[in-house]
Amino acid sequence: MKKQFFLTLILALIIVPSFSQKKNTAATSKTDEGYKFTPVIELKATPVKNQASTGTCWDFATTSFIESELLRMGKGEYDLSEMYIDRFDYVDRLKDNFIQQGKGNLGQGGVGHDWMIEFARNGIVPEEVYTGLNYSMPNHNHGELNAFINAVAAVPVKRNRESDQYFTIVDAILDTYLGKVPQSFTYKGVGYTPKSFSAGLGIKTEDYVEITSFTIFPFYTQGLLPIPDNWRKMNYYNIPINELVEVMDSSLKKGYTIAWDGDVSEKGFSHSKGVAIIPEIKNTDLYSNADKARYGKMSEEERSAEAYKFNRPFPEAKVTQESREEGYDNKTTTDDHLMHITGIVKDQNGTKYYITKNSWGTERSPFAGYLNISENYVRAKTISIMVNKNALPDEIKTKLGL
Repeated sequence: MKKQFFLTLILALIIVPSFSQKKNTAATSKTDEGYKFTPVIELKATPVKNQASTGTCWDFATTSFIESELLRMGKGEYDLSEMYIDRFDYVDRLKDNFIQQGKGNLGQGGVGHDWMIEFARNGIVPEEVYTGLNYSMPNHNHGELNAFINAVAAVPVKRNRESDQYFTIVDAILDTYLGKVPQSFTYKGVGYTPKSFSAGLGIKTEDYVEITSFTIFPFYTQGLLPIPDNWRKMNYYNIPINELVEVMDSSLKKGYTIAWDGDVSEKGFSHSKGVAIIPEIKNTDLYSNADKARYGKMSEEERSAEAYKFNRPFPEAKVTQESREEGYDNKTTTDDHLMHITGIVKDQNGTKYYITKNSWGTERSPFAGYLNISENYVRAKTISIMVNKNALPDEIKTKLGL
């Protein structure tokens, strides 16, 4: 997605084991009273990675999602190369920018179908074969790379021609920063090409669908989702928000994880606390009696301050189709970030949260790179999800013609 997130200094070295979301659900946040989470569903995932100083969350989230699919399918644990996918994505963006006469999206943001398209066309390789760190930094940093991409992109647009030399220069830039694409490689003693390796994984890109929930086009149809990072102008399935949550719950219950695209700019989103909520600040009539006794006599300002301490579960706002539409229309809900949902927990009040694997490393949250996003947050701030179509409830699958 568009926003680039920069790392703070590493505070401690944490070794993250495979399937590390168990650490997320077993822990409680280090606050006054603390959220106390009880696992409901925990699905397997590979270790948390760090997108560092890049805007490639779409790549990290979808790669993690596919790695969990491989675990679900009994294929074993793989560490796939995000930057292999990203390299080809840069080339496609440049081509699109030329076609769009310089008005294409040359930023680093994208969505799940970008990953699927590059995988289908070019295959994939393991991380150890292509790290994408062909420059003197220990972590990913695409600031300078993206600046060169933007500078070079202007030349064929101005000249109205993509010369052979232009393509040579583009390849040289990408090779310099990310490394040359391997034509063949050996992995665990077996020789592969990127296409033969990807074929052996058994991932069928046609099994994966992207679903949204806005009234910009009719429910139970496919239409264009007009967000900047959908620069390929791909169609999404559209269903009511209640059914989107039903799809998510059905997927997780059946053992399928979810790639989630949404807004993380709200004050109620706190990766550092490991929680995301939509607190109800104004309407205390929605509070339980216990919450009214605790918060009812506070001013709105005091309630707001209390909610964003994340010291304990706070009453949440009621989210409807209409209220989420309002957020989209007034641009308080934007396509900020992709993450990977791997399960469900409940807090001490019985409120449901989705276990969410982020790509900001392990040191910046109390749950080793995970956080728990409330159902209300999901209802309010989801832009779209990607799921395996086989995980959909039969009734919704029929409505969508899948």
